[in-house]
Amino acid sequence: MPQQLPPGLRALQEQVEHHARGYGLDFFDIIYEVLDWEEISEVAAYGGYPARYPHWRFGMEYLELSRSYAYGLSKIYELVINNDPTYAYLLAANHRVDQKLVMAHVCGHGDFFKHNFSFAHTNRKMVDEMANHATRVRRYMERYGADVVEDFLDCCLSLENLIDYNAPHIRRARHDVADAESEDAERPVPKKLRAKPYMDEYINPRAVLESERARLEEEQRHREHHFPAHPEPDVLLFLMEHAPLKNWERDLLGIVREEAYYFAPQARTKVMNEGWASFWHSTLMTEKLLEGSEVIDFAERHAGTMAMQPGSLNPYKLGIELWRDIEERWNTGRHGREWEECDDLVERERWNTGAMQGREKIFEVRRHYNDVTFLDEFLTPDFVRRHGLFAYAYDPVSRQYFIAERDFQAVKQKLLFLLTNLGQPKVEITDANHANRGELVLTHRYGGVPLDADAAKETLEKLQRIWKRPVHLETVLEEAPAVMSYDGSAHTQK
Repeated sequence: MPQQLPPGLRALQEQVEHHARGYGLDFFDIIYEVLDWEEISEVAAYGGYPARYPHWRFGMEYLELSRSYAYGLSKIYELVINNDPTYAYLLAANHRVDQKLVMAHVCGHGDFFKHNFSFAHTNRKMVDEMANHATRVRRYMERYGADVVEDFLDCCLSLENLIDYNAPHIRRARHDVADAESEDAERPVPKKLRAKPYMDEYINPRAVLESERARLEEEQRHREHHFPAHPEPDVLLFLMEHAPLKNWERDLLGIVREEAYYFAPQARTKVMNEGWASFWHSTLMTEKLLEGSEVIDFAERHAGTMAMQPGSLNPYKLGIELWRDIEERWNTGRHGREWEECDDLVERERWNTGAMQGREKIFEVRRHYNDVTFLDEFLTPDFVRRHGLFAYAYDPVSRQYFIAERDFQAVKQKLLFLLTNLGQPKVEITDANHANRGELVLTHRYGGVPLDADAAKETLEKLQRIWKRPVHLETVLEEAPAVMSYDGSAHTQK
């Protein structure tokens, strides 16, 4: 059973939070619960929310986590969730230095959750909302049968990544077909470049404007007879609004979509968030909290967290090193035009303007960036060279991976590609009445990497299950345009 913090840990929490706030960290109140390894594995399997709806995938996650701990393969040191108040879990078997490290790490996460723009639109009372979701799912199970509800949940969860990750930050217009067909629809007017009156006929030639007006009118006529009028990246929302679903099915799909949007910012800021928390647990431990007898144990735990495994990217390590690099660069003035134009290696090595603006800069950055913009803005050739980053490729002849590129731009593009849209294919609904037969068409925005054919077929099956009419997917296979289709009984490809 969850335990309240004993007096020793309560005093430790107050000490850690006092020092964290002294550095400028600002977070919601933090509530800790102490769990044994079985309980913390169960909570982790539920994503940190013990009051979630029942589903077999959570049981599968629990078995994996609990067995991994029992066999000594992994250990859950900390678990923290974005909520107000912030909830965090401590493993009862941890040593005091571990609990101290975890609390410092949690303070970093709490500050990031509260201030990063990606989390501004998230539900800060998600603990209560998750419990409401669980109540509704259990009610449907009692009414319609557990197998029926779980089967539909399987279908919805298979599609949970088909959302518009930018939707919380972009006000997209909802286009109504009735409005598009209105007799009062205005004639489109082409945009003109700003110009003085006497120069207008040269900068905005009449022929160019008429050509642009004709193009816009053609697009308008196409939208009037096309549904949806514009590509819809939020596939789950479109299905909720237009698929022939029962009320309880629509509610379940809405639950899955709401939770997908809640967890999306954590996935989109993994490098920043874990790096920020690691930066502050390292700073707090080494400057304020460590006792002499704890140094070796802390160093071992920290090194284990920062270790890079072959073939994988450790967000903790990449994140903390980037935060340190930003602080160092702004402390020494190694940024801006003069720094970029300096090509004297000796001068660059000695460069130090004494600006000491690093701490202010990292607090500014943690508010305004996500992983993609963070790496795009602050990953530098010096950083890539100093940390030995490279892009690798697979050789089918030798069946081995090899270093393909050490060039800065190649490494940067590889990282950005892995993080853009969470490394997932971007798919949009482009036609919901294909051939005037109510068939659904989705378009894959091809970026050079083909879809996994088996996964695409499974996705089409789940979409057809919800849409109840044939579903088509436009993509690129073997460097040629292709259309994958599923009509409820068989897969076809053109």
